Amino acid sequence: MPREIGVTWDYRCPFARNAHEAVVAAARDGSEVTFRFVPFSLDQAHVEEGEPPVWERAPDVRGTGVLSLLWGIAIRDSFEDRFFDFHIGMFGARFDEGRKIGHEEVIRDVAGAAGLDVEAVAAEVASGRPLKVLEAEHTEAVDRWSVFGVPTFLEGDDAVFVRFMERGRVDDLERALDLIEWTRLNEFKRTSIPR
Repeated sequence: MPREIGVTWDYRCPFARNAHEAVVAAARDGSEVTFRFVPFSLDQAHVEEGEPPVWERAPDVRGTGVLSLLWGIAIRDSFEDRFFDFHIGMFGARFDEGRKIGHEEVIRDVAGAAGLDVEAVAAEVASGRPLKVLEAEHTEAVDRWSVFGVPTFLEGDDAVFVRFMERGRVDDLERALDLIEWTRLNEFKRTSIPR
């Protein structure tokens, strides 16, 4: 039976970048695994108790990562053929170029470089649909799988938070995916990383 595995993302996390580069490479190479890309707002994860969630706030006070997630959702759902290019491009803008990915002009640049009709994507984001999707998918990740960060891999009822130390390593991804079903292992964490 083919596997379907979700993987959470927020463009501000370097470990999400490492994992997503591997996931995209595996998908492009014809992996037998079907990957679902699940937005998870680190801004929402850090909202103080009693404060309104990011999706109920005005756009200018949602947090620095929300807008890029909304564009990612819009592209994932409505411009799927360009999603991988945009997705990797957003991580590159943040970590290779040191750009402020909370600024719409940066997101528009990445979308244009990925071959997207920037105005069509902006209209989809402005429709409010991606914000509702972010709320629903983030909330499900927290409620169903107790997700607390990115990247978290989701399969069936299992969820595993993973930190890959190297970028884009499909072999590391495959090894981690093999461990998802090993439910007797709860935590395996190195106290230090030799470098």
